[in-house]
Amino acid sequence: MADEHEERREAQAEPAAEGVAGPKHSRTRRWSVRTMKIVAAVVGSWFLAAYLIAPFFWTHYEHAPAMVAAPRTTVTAQGIPGDPLNVGLIGTKEELIRAMAGAGWDPADPVTLRTSLEIAGSVIRGKPYPDAPVSPLFVFGRKQDLAFEKPAGASAKRRHHVRFWESTDLGRAGEPLWIGAVTFDRSVGLSHRTGQITHHIAPDVDDERDALMAGLREHGLLSQVFQVTGVGATLFGRNGGGDPYYTDGELTVGVLADVGRKDESPATLDNPPVIRFKEQLWSVVKPMLDSLPGSQADDQDGGDAP
Repeated sequence: MADEHEERREAQAEPAAEGVAGPKHSRTRRWSVRTMKIVAAVVGSWFLAAYLIAPFFWTHYEHAPAMVAAPRTTVTAQGIPGDPLNVGLIGTKEELIRAMAGAGWDPADPVTLRTSLEIAGSVIRGKPYPDAPVSPLFVFGRKQDLAFEKPAGASAKRRHHVRFWESTDLGRAGEPLWIGAVTFDRSVGLSHRTGQITHHIAPDVDDERDALMAGLREHGLLSQVFQVTGVGATLFGRNGGGDPYYTDGELTVGVLADVGRKDESPATLDNPPVIRFKEQLWSVVKPMLDSLPGSQADDQDGGDAP
């Protein structure tokens, strides 16, 4: 008898348990669908804000209106977007060469069989080559007009380097703009895109931009400094060699001081308030990017061109 009563109670309890489990499962499913919709809305809003709305407000050329038509990146010989254009100098060719030499930069040798063998020997034997060549990148349909470098180690494996292209259309007051791309070569390896032997760059290209301008300032070689929009804020860029880079997207321009004159305190033109706000946001994001694996300038990975 007791067993029959127990079986009856269990049979009566089963539908009740199923009735409870059913609504719970349904509520969980509704919450999951609702959560997915919220996530999709947030991601969609972020995409619109980050890639459509914000770039519109974060674009400025008030200090150099002609640069609205300026290119944003270099291009490799294969037509692949290369290093971002992040610096510019306004002045004559002679003033540019004098300024770069005054700030401790050496002109790069042209690429020839002899210089190619010499840079290979510098890397393999760990011997200096302060005038090591840089491979061609292209802007305005031509390779760089001038290139400079500054050694950062015992050999040409690690170095600061910058390429410049002359543009009279982007200049002002009858003087040309030398638009450039400055990066840091941190190691030598194989290109991620072509498999060719190449230099690999450090991902923080803003550090190189700021250091170049700071060196020219310190030596009194600039009369004015301002910024315009360059490639735009970029978190996960890739250059022509497949190396990652990140940047706040600004292109810093310096007006070269007259020959024979030093300006210890060049005028610095302010960015618009919305750009200053963007820079505050970037100052929060940048430390996180710096902490990512591979962001330190070591010899493990890396770029663009030797």
